[in-house]
Amino acid sequence: MTEFGPPPLGPLPLGRSSRAQRTALIIGVILALFLFFYLFSAILLPFVAASGIAYFLDPVAVRLNRLGLPRWAAAGLLVLGMLAVMLAFALLLYPIILSQIGLLLQRVPEYVVKVQAWANGTLSHLQEHLGADFVDNKLREIVATHAGAMIPYAVGALSRVIGSGFAIVNAITLLVVTPIVAFYLLRDWPKLVARVEAVLPLRYADLIRAQVLEVDRILSAWLRGQLLCCLMLAAFYAVGLTVVGLDLGIIVGLTAGLLSFIPYVGTITGAVTSIGLAVAQFPTWSGVLWVAAVFMLGQILEGYVIYPRLLGNRVELHDVLVIFALLAGGAAFGFLGVLLAVPVTAALGVLARFWLRRYLHSPLYLDPPSSGE
Repeated sequence: MTEFGPPPLGPLPLGRSSRAQRTALIIGVILALFLFFYLFSAILLPFVAASGIAYFLDPVAVRLNRLGLPRWAAAGLLVLGMLAVMLAFALLLYPIILSQIGLLLQRVPEYVVKVQAWANGTLSHLQEHLGADFVDNKLREIVATHAGAMIPYAVGALSRVIGSGFAIVNAITLLVVTPIVAFYLLRDWPKLVARVEAVLPLRYADLIRAQVLEVDRILSAWLRGQLLCCLMLAAFYAVGLTVVGLDLGIIVGLTAGLLSFIPYVGTITGAVTSIGLAVAQFPTWSGVLWVAAVFMLGQILEGYVIYPRLLGNRVELHDVLVIFALLAGGAAFGFLGVLLAVPVTAALGVLARFWLRRYLHSPLYLDPPSSGE
């Protein structure tokens, strides 16, 4: 029988790639990735979140697979378990958070009166010591009025942020698309990794694989350690602030803990908010001091117990780099950029250290100065 179709390709002639070809390939890949994220950043959030979930759960899926569970069953079990934990968490905390938000709305007029009284008392004290020329009655009236108006404005701004940040369409997309994509990615993760390795240039395959493993080491340590740290701090702050009697302790504590993935931001935000609420709530300074003590103890646990135990010296990401990466990613791509900031920074850090080692062993660095210099 006669076979139709083009004849099979024979072995292609081999040749060495030029430096210009390699440079063009690297630049082309970088530009293609940037253009891809620029064009499709509006729809990539569920896929990036699903990729993070699959990356986070892959070691557990590997262990289950070694125990005899098929990969698809391990992936389905892990995704369903994650959804069950999230649903239980939401069902347990939703009524509490809702009641505390209602309590906050009820306390706003009381907080306004207390802030106005505090502003008036402070200005009266300044007027007595500095004189009427420095602090007059008109200034006292303006400051007291605006100090009281700040709280309703802050509550209204918070409501608008919550309403816009958790829009119905985005929430449904995240809740429906993300688990499905996470299941497929987690199920096929070894195959995807093998396909990527198969297209690596043979000349640099070992080198690229070594750098990717280094990125994986740093990134996995940061992500898994940071997640555990945030959860532990959120639980500690929520319980601690509730024990000392702060009305909105659960909301403030959870927010402070979950924001701790940005160095210092969660602690500073939670401490300032909690101390402000404590000043408005407690009649004496003892309650304020107890609230401040909770955050001081949290900082001690974070710096000397939680982070050294969970992260140790495995994470080579400086706090300044993390803060800059999160802010730069948010400015460039919004929340998607925040999710991608740390992985991209980890990869760039590994590449920078690799090229630094190459430079320190290159003639550009090792050549001694000439005798005439």
